[in-house]
Amino acid sequence: MNTLSYKTVSANKNTINKEWIVVDAEGEILGRLASEIAKVIRGKHKPSFTPHVDCGDNVIVINAEKIRLTGNKLGDKTYVRYTGYPGGQRFITPKELLAKHPERIIEKAVRGMLPKNRLGRQLFKNLYVYAGTEHKQEAQNPKPVKF
Repeated sequence: MNTLSYKTVSANKNTINKEWIVVDAEGEILGRLASEIAKVIRGKHKPSFTPHVDCGDNVIVINAEKIRLTGNKLGDKTYVRYTGYPGGQRFITPKELLAKHPERIIEKAVRGMLPKNRLGRQLFKNLYVYAGTEHKQEAQNPKPVKF
């Protein structure tokens, strides 16, 4: 029996090929879109997935202001942050966040689905979210993907 065919191949920085994809968020539901984006950024859709390596693709999200939330989440859900001062806990709803910074609502959703360690912080840098239809990564020739 040929035992060489049973070797597990572990991907590293030199053997992976990262692609660029662009996703249109118009009319998409926030959580469902964010979970697919997190899967692609992590690299779990590839057969050469290695848990401790950044082997995922770079994702560009356009039309972030046209994302949908189901139910009453637009007014009831709250995002919490802390200023660092006593009594400095601040709350914001998705409705207010969409009005001020529409790209941050997708960034927060995807970041929560990535690992909470050095690898997760590195993976998050592979996400680019824009409010309009224009983006700065035209030179990378991203291919459009529909989830």
